[in-house]
Amino acid sequence: MQIKEPKTYKEAINNPEWVKAVLLELKALIDTKTWKLVDLPPGKIPIGCKWVFKVKYKSDGSIERFKARLVAKGYTQTYGIDYFDTFSPVAKITTIRVLLSLAAVNNWYLHQLDVNTAFLHGDLDEEVYMVLPPGLSTDPADANKVCKLTKSLYGLKQASRQWFLKLTSTLISLGYTQSKSDHSLFIKNKSASYTALLVYVDDIVLTGNDMSEINRVKEHLDKTFTIKDLGQLKYFLGMEIARSSAGIHMNQRKYALELLEDQGMLASKPAKSPLDPGLQLSNTAGALLPEDEATSYRTLVGRLQYLCNTRPDLQFAVNYLAQFVSSPRTPHQQAIPQVLRYIKAAPAQGILFSAESSLDLHAYTDADWAGCLDTRRSTSGYCVFLGKSLVSWAAQKQQVVSRSSAEAEYRALADTTCELQWLSSMLTELHQTIQFPLQVHCDSKSAIHMASNPVQHKRTKHIELDCHLVRDQVQRGFLHVTYIPTAQQLADPFTKAVGVSTFQELITKLPIHSINGQLAGGC
Repeated sequence: MQIKEPKTYKEAINNPEWVKAVLLELKALIDTKTWKLVDLPPGKIPIGCKWVFKVKYKSDGSIERFKARLVAKGYTQTYGIDYFDTFSPVAKITTIRVLLSLAAVNNWYLHQLDVNTAFLHGDLDEEVYMVLPPGLSTDPADANKVCKLTKSLYGLKQASRQWFLKLTSTLISLGYTQSKSDHSLFIKNKSASYTALLVYVDDIVLTGNDMSEINRVKEHLDKTFTIKDLGQLKYFLGMEIARSSAGIHMNQRKYALELLEDQGMLASKPAKSPLDPGLQLSNTAGALLPEDEATSYRTLVGRLQYLCNTRPDLQFAVNYLAQFVSSPRTPHQQAIPQVLRYIKAAPAQGILFSAESSLDLHAYTDADWAGCLDTRRSTSGYCVFLGKSLVSWAAQKQQVVSRSSAEAEYRALADTTCELQWLSSMLTELHQTIQFPLQVHCDSKSAIHMASNPVQHKRTKHIELDCHLVRDQVQRGFLHVTYIPTAQQLADPFTKAVGVSTFQELITKLPIHSINGQLAGGC
């Protein structure tokens, strides 16, 4: 049962659980000396603040805790006065998949940490003033004072950046090296000891073969920041992680069921594919949706996009529907129920990182020429495997119109090459041995000839130079493009809606399994 979360502080104080959560948060703010009570200097304008209340649930749906967080109204900050730089990296989902696949093959430990009030550990360089938060008990003489912030607070534009800088300096002092491929990844390799640490704001994943080093970094982080040790990795960013002798399974069962419940589709009839192959949508056909329905459409498509992190079989369908979020129309809305009915067929479906796999990097690439009715742009699709494990995939519209199907395939090949370059760089930083050249499977002989032929000729002179990185990487021995029949092209479902039988056949060749069937009795 979902508990209603209060929207304001006045609503929350009627419930002792929320009052307890507020007092706990205020204690943490005071203990970390987040502010000083001062008189507001002339010419300064204090920013506001508010309480945000959230019920945290476990993966089984039971309540974990009531959480209250004081958030500064950072949208009122002025650039150049209240803040300067704001950027802070977070872990890429692909990096998470790569680490899980390596952990499965190498039988590494997998642990998770949560940093308590992470943003409060960042030091502020700017002078920022905030009004007194509701619930803060102060001396009556201080009623007209304001809080001069000394630490970054949730909601401040620079808060995440300051926290990440503090964490980075701490990890580097412990001997960790920051990855250049993904700045949120930290690696320590010393003799036979290997540890990798991945950061997503205040959630941390630790993996490696040395439990003593994992415990050592946990203890140091707890002394420096105060952490919550969540033990073995089981639930991360809404993704459920289950481990067995077969490998590591990642799915979003709880998230998918909540989505279906919110849309009233739990009792719907399951579908065998997310889109009908004959479906043709455009920006002009059909009536525009009313604003409230358009907002609901955008929200639902956004939620479906997050589900694609563990459901490559949904990638094209969701990407296709996302192209119309600016001005959704009736036909776009009518296409969504089939996607939901397809999810209903197997809500626990996800990807399996096999424990019995090699670590060779290879990919499949494909394109659907001029598939967009409005712009006549083509759609690129690829899927990248690390051994048997699927670690990266994409379905995206190309930036320019291709003059031929060969050109569209060649552009898709260029996108895949870029992804392989990034992944190979990250695997090298993770001290993994990669066998070159990397195999890329393509079903277009013309695109393969373009990639292999160094001579500029009539068919390729109009193609942008950046696409010819494929040819350069083939000549360097980094890449080898091989032909594969269309019937065996695993990237085909990432470029268009295919027939049910073809879709089912190709999807079964991807490591997509339902947690209920794959790891039953073995978790």
